[in-house]
Amino acid sequence: MPHLLGVPTYAQGVKLHLSDYIRVIRKYWVLLIAATLVGVGAGAVLSLVQKPVYSSSTQVFVSLQAGDTTAELAQGNTFTLSRVETYANLVDSQRVLDGVIESLSLDESYTSLDARISARTVPDTTIIEISSTSDDPAEAASLADAAAASLSETVAAIEARPDQASPVQLAVVERASVPTTPISPRTTVNIVIGALVGLALAVGFALLREVLDTRIRNERDVRAVTDAPMLGAIAFDPKAKQRPLIVHVDPLSPRSESFRTLRTNLQFIEVDEDSRSLVVTSATPGEGKSTTTANLAIAMADAGQTVILVDADLRKPKVADYMNLDGGVGLTDVLIGRADLVDAVQQWGTKALYVLPAGQIPPNPSELLGSKAMATLLKELQEEFDWVLFDAPPLLPVTDAAVLSKHVESVVLVASAGKATKHQLETAVQLLDTVDSAVGGVVLTMVPTRGADAYGYGHYGYGHYGYVERKQQERKAKRPALPKTR
Repeated sequence: MPHLLGVPTYAQGVKLHLSDYIRVIRKYWVLLIAATLVGVGAGAVLSLVQKPVYSSSTQVFVSLQAGDTTAELAQGNTFTLSRVETYANLVDSQRVLDGVIESLSLDESYTSLDARISARTVPDTTIIEISSTSDDPAEAASLADAAAASLSETVAAIEARPDQASPVQLAVVERASVPTTPISPRTTVNIVIGALVGLALAVGFALLREVLDTRIRNERDVRAVTDAPMLGAIAFDPKAKQRPLIVHVDPLSPRSESFRTLRTNLQFIEVDEDSRSLVVTSATPGEGKSTTTANLAIAMADAGQTVILVDADLRKPKVADYMNLDGGVGLTDVLIGRADLVDAVQQWGTKALYVLPAGQIPPNPSELLGSKAMATLLKELQEEFDWVLFDAPPLLPVTDAAVLSKHVESVVLVASAGKATKHQLETAVQLLDTVDSAVGGVVLTMVPTRGADAYGYGHYGYGHYGYVERKQQERKAKRPALPKTR
């Protein structure tokens, strides 16, 4: 796949579908609930530590002594409407606030009092509403009334004419009442906001981690890297190291059934060949390629096919240990002519399964696997067996698998769910493309059986047929029924 400035194509234009959001919720549901509860707790604590704040208000009516005639009254009303906004703005003035401080004997400056007293005009009226706040309900009411009285005195002094009282009068319409319910803190609102903030932060963290996570977890992640078909999914088994040959130890287990499904799907990679050869490898070590190859070989032999399993991992061979065989003589001895093939091959079990161990670890594994002797040996094995399976080293650390892949018909890539990254798998595919080797398919191993990333066995395994097996059943169903015999 092409790259842009060294960035893999799968990382460009990341999109999340509805199923991704559902999977994220399932995967991080504990985090989402915990973050929401923390937000609720934070809102509740914030409400508890805050001092209650009370608010009270009074209304002042502004009028003008403008005469008795209708025209004079109308003129006075227009004047009052034009000045009432100015009077409301005077509530925050130092002159008015100093009057409040003096009347109530407050021990604070007018600047701090300014934050607790405000005024507004009631639209289309000459009424000014003065509001005040305090942590003491009685003081809140006293502040509003004192502000109204101080404003009335200030306006009267400003509007007064020489030797004549002010024509503007401010009369209290409704005195301030002592409030019983605080306006702050709003406990319910704080709790709701805390819960929403906690949930939003958790969702953001989960989505960001999901977008930045480049590990392969499911089939769609594989398809984002390669068009090679998914051949099977092998469930994670915590006891895999104790029982690597699960098909032999527990043939009726769901995990064994998944290897048989893999066997069936592999039979249709090269349908025209009498003998088929495969290299099974992975991008990095520890992805389960050796156990996959060994169990696949046993499953093929159980189906009545002749199989030879060749341990081509000439650096860290494991097949002989898994199969409990003597690995002293093997592939390397045959390639250098130190032993005959018939002497190096060992039969395993009662079926037609034969194993060629790695033999002595050589200093030049890549050269041996790419030699003419290797090509000649493969032809000989293909003449004798239905399937020739090579367990090869990982592709990224060494070139052995890429060199060996030039001799065989196809390569099966093993990718470990939750461990292998898209970049690693993509690089492995590119290495095989470089040597013109065909990727027959991908096997996903160590797939979780629980949680949001679980495949279960509804897709590839126990209780369900794979794609090929379903087609076989469909063909059988279409065959005409045989006539009954007496």
